[in-house]
Amino acid sequence: MRILLGPSGSPAPGTDLDEQALEQLYAVPADRTWLRVNFVSSLDGAVTGADGRSGSINTPADHRVFALLRRLADVVVVGAGTVRAEGYPALRDEDPGAPVLAVVSNRGVLPETVAAMTSPRGSAILVTRSGADAKALDDARRVLGEENVVLAGDDEVDLVQARKALADRGLRQMLSEGGPGLFGSMLAAGVVDEVDLTWAPTIVGGDHDRIVKAGDLDVSLRPMTLVEEDGTLIGRWEVVPGAPGDRA
Repeated sequence: MRILLGPSGSPAPGTDLDEQALEQLYAVPADRTWLRVNFVSSLDGAVTGADGRSGSINTPADHRVFALLRRLADVVVVGAGTVRAEGYPALRDEDPGAPVLAVVSNRGVLPETVAAMTSPRGSAILVTRSGADAKALDDARRVLGEENVVLAGDDEVDLVQARKALADRGLRQMLSEGGPGLFGSMLAAGVVDEVDLTWAPTIVGGDHDRIVKAGDLDVSLRPMTLVEEDGTLIGRWEVVPGAPGDRA
């Protein structure tokens, strides 16, 4: 993997990056909470392949950065629909050193792959709203424990409150892996600090979601890093401060 663009003090463009150098490029401020969102996309803007899953457009380079971002995260925040579509497990069932999985659901229904987890309580969190289905909330509390069902908002999940609730648990380095609807809501709420995007060198055609599913937005970003390997381009962009959410 070689660097094409980086911040001041980073290796010169064209330099091959070992794991330590790549990790330094993806380091985040240590003195504050940070939420970054990671997506992979085809060159024509699709977030999934023909099978409806992002895995079918992943590349080895994307997997490398994907794994790095998870290693750097305290918590992985994912919408319930994406958990179901991608078949997410409770991450610590597969790796005890993995970050906590936080599932965001307006309905309050815990996806089956997470409900079936065998890892200790505290390995997964449900983020939902006080107006969610009462039975679904009771079921989630039985599986996860009362303290791991976070209520943020009433009519819909309040993502500013949700971010603060996770940070208050010490989960300060946050990674969201979508999906597009949750990403759109996060951008509208102003809680995103960084966008990470992989362009896979493929065109899939068809009718697929883009990385953002939302109404009109006006969010400015500035480039931080761009790397390349075997035709895969991977970049970091920082959200320009000034959106309505509290990202302290």
